[in-house]
Amino acid sequence: MEWTTEKRYLPYSKWGADTLLHLQAQAATSTYQMRYHLRPISGLVNDPNGFSYFNGEYHVFYQSYPFGAVHGLKSWVHFKSKDLVHWVNLGLAVEPDCKLDSHGAYSGSAKQIGDKLFLMYTGNHRDESWTRHPYQIGAWMDKHGTVSDKHLLFKKPNNVTEHFRDPQIMEENGTYYAILGAQDAAQKHGHIDVWKSSDLKNWEEIDFLNFTNHEMGYMIECPNLVKVDGKSVLIFCPQGLDKSVANYQNIYPNMYVIGDSVDLDKAQMTNPSNLKNLDEGFDIYATQAFNAPDGTAYAISWVGLPDISYPTDNENWANCLSHVKKLSIKDGKLIQQPVESIKTLRHNEEDLNSQLIKNSTSGQYELELTIKENQTGNLYLAANDDLSENLRLEFDTKNGKLILDRSKAGDVAVKYGQTRSVELDANKEVKLDIFVDRSLIEIFVNDGEHVVSGRFFANANNAIKFDQKINYDGKFWNMESIM
Repeated sequence: MEWTTEKRYLPYSKWGADTLLHLQAQAATSTYQMRYHLRPISGLVNDPNGFSYFNGEYHVFYQSYPFGAVHGLKSWVHFKSKDLVHWVNLGLAVEPDCKLDSHGAYSGSAKQIGDKLFLMYTGNHRDESWTRHPYQIGAWMDKHGTVSDKHLLFKKPNNVTEHFRDPQIMEENGTYYAILGAQDAAQKHGHIDVWKSSDLKNWEEIDFLNFTNHEMGYMIECPNLVKVDGKSVLIFCPQGLDKSVANYQNIYPNMYVIGDSVDLDKAQMTNPSNLKNLDEGFDIYATQAFNAPDGTAYAISWVGLPDISYPTDNENWANCLSHVKKLSIKDGKLIQQPVESIKTLRHNEEDLNSQLIKNSTSGQYELELTIKENQTGNLYLAANDDLSENLRLEFDTKNGKLILDRSKAGDVAVKYGQTRSVELDANKEVKLDIFVDRSLIEIFVNDGEHVVSGRFFANANNAIKFDQKINYDGKFWNMESIM
């Protein structure tokens, strides 16, 4: 199929029901399809949106283009959960059906206000000359999941370009604030723009947030600000960031900064840390975080990257969302751990003590390993018999290093390197909590001190083995499907 601009932005009503059913079947039956992560019902999934707690349940939406593995006319699909693991699909929630979002319902956030959930997102509108006009939109969702009363909150100010999007709505002491990704008009640099309102109707710009002395490339996307263990954590995606400012390998990184506090009225972060990678793997982007009513900070990420193609594009679907991660801070570093309820998916527990761990698996499992100190070796995942195809995890507990190598697990973004490494303490054991879901791996290292995530496409090979005798302790679980 040739994806012309006209086709990408064809109204949903112009697509036939049989086309959508065929696409849903393709996505559901793919050997690469995830089973215990949120993934596309059909077509393409990208940014998680509206991650929140409302009416006694957790809610998340994801941006969706249901008609192919391309970026077209975006909508929001709605899910809810009681435990952040088992999700109920509530279907299409925000459809691009008015002038304000005529060319897509772009990213945004949500917050319970009174007995409704307030949605704030960017509407993408293009005029006759195809000039983009970003509109910041408000809408209300009731307890039945019905979204209504779409209305304009504010347009872009003159000091920013058309790249002005992804609002996060917050409230402090009766005043509402929003932070947005922005590109300034004068120098075309990336910023986080701070706005405020007393009534959710009349908004005023405060300033660009001061959280670093470095230039943040040409654009910042998906800014999120959360409280974690008394600190302020800013999570964001800078595009075009100079690698002398922060080391990263992906086309665009997802980064964070920890500050003592943030004064939104002054657009100032106090004592900000250096920029750090949120995930040290291949494909994490557009992470959205929020504080639950009890103060706990949770985050969920898009596993996919802008401007990158994946093998399942040929099957007309693409991408997924990560596990929900609980956030904490230890020794000045953000700690990310799977939520406790992920354990409810485990079944058929096995204690591991043989060197060939598993000849075959369902490709849907959790593997918990403690590799003792002063050892080097390789753990092969998704491997075939002769190891010509595999996902390789190289470990060195003598010198302190962990490397994930997907060079023999399908061609994805080869231009940006096929290995990712993590620096560890030398001469110490390493704890690995490895989640594999068909074509997705998430590795939580040393109880979430590091996270290494990525997609791989190794032709449904499912052997797991070490390359030599290794001193380790381990457990293995098959994981139940959630959808």
